[in-house]
Amino acid sequence: MTIEVRPATEFDDIRTMVGPKQPTSNVCWCLSYRLTSGRENRELRGTARGDRVRQLLRGGPPGVLAYDGDEVVGWAAVHPRADTSFATSRKIPHVDDADVWSLWCLRVRPGHRGEGISHALLAGAVAFARDSGAPAIEGYPVDNAGEKVDLTMAYVGTRALFERAGFRKAADTDAVAGGFPRVVMRLAL
Repeated sequence: MTIEVRPATEFDDIRTMVGPKQPTSNVCWCLSYRLTSGRENRELRGTARGDRVRQLLRGGPPGVLAYDGDEVVGWAAVHPRADTSFATSRKIPHVDDADVWSLWCLRVRPGHRGEGISHALLAGAVAFARDSGAPAIEGYPVDNAGEKVDLTMAYVGTRALFERAGFRKAADTDAVAGGFPRVVMRLAL
């Protein structure tokens, strides 16, 4: 298996990774952190969520996708922090005023987990941010000390995953996911 990670430019592949099986369902679409307004996030319902992703896509890739051949198998949301809710978060601190990029979601399709795709997605997100001129990239994973993380909360990644990719802990946070504290992990580009 050869995994290729590239900017997310195909709406249908994004939908495969983060959209609902039923178009009218109110699932995340990876918008929870991408939108700077919590109100907008709460008010977007059903197909309006997918429409908003399509609109964001017109402004450039909202992340990266992993492919095994022609099959999309993974997603990572990565974008300049200033255009996300992390810009004003009270729980996840700013380390400094650098125009860093945020990486907040790693998702691997069922049936493809345990194959190293998260590692490839993280490396692809770093490359995308670097190629886009980011001075640094941050993630906000759980510090689970090796304990099992519930799959519904594993989308934030783990501290160990980020450390293996060269990220270093930059700060503690007041955020928690799946019962574990989240930390700011940063990689200078």
